[in-house]
Amino acid sequence: MLNIAKAFCLSCCFILCASASVMAETLPRIGIIGAGSMGGTLGRLWVKAGYPVFFSSRHPQELQPLIASLGPLAKGGTPQQAAEFGEVVVMAVPYGALPALGKTLKEALKDKVVLDVANPYPQRDGDVATQALQVGSGVYSARLFPQARVVRGFNSIAASSLSSNAHRTGDALAVPLAGDDRKALDTVIQLTKAAGFAPVVVGDLSKASLFEPGGVLFLQTMTVEKLKQTMSQ
Repeated sequence: MLNIAKAFCLSCCFILCASASVMAETLPRIGIIGAGSMGGTLGRLWVKAGYPVFFSSRHPQELQPLIASLGPLAKGGTPQQAAEFGEVVVMAVPYGALPALGKTLKEALKDKVVLDVANPYPQRDGDVATQALQVGSGVYSARLFPQARVVRGFNSIAASSLSSNAHRTGDALAVPLAGDDRKALDTVIQLTKAAGFAPVVVGDLSKASLFEPGGVLFLQTMTVEKLKQTMSQ
């Protein structure tokens, strides 16, 4: 009987692993540029939801503990590798790094969904941040990645709040999103739900100023209802 039970358990494990592998093959691959607090937090949530995720850093060797802790759906390497791997590529770096990434990753990002979670801070990022805030960070980011389909999102909520509120009981935490491409937005909407949040599309990229630094929705942890009320005021 013991051997039969062992065989049954091994069979169940094989079926579950095979099912997870098949599911991962049907989900979009995610490349994350920058594996700090925000990139690491989002990446962990998506791996747990069954997505294949490629974390990247200027120092890839430092990613090994993170990769090892997340299992076979997680990989690690350089930003170039992450951009080539991902169908969705997340920019989780200081905003001042975006212009250079826009140039070096231009070909790898062509026609892909770029989810920009970076925030422009002039005191840290210099003139590029000042310009972004003047025209709106969503509009400016799209100029930096002209061949990609840019969506702004997740930048208005601290990584610690995302980590503690993912899949919470009761009303889900609302995450405002903005984008010009409907299919790109739909992809990010699904990623937002998979991570355990309620997506709220506030409009096109010009509306991303609502949840950039200084915007009425910035650093606000709200339900969908409260977020919509705040927008209408």
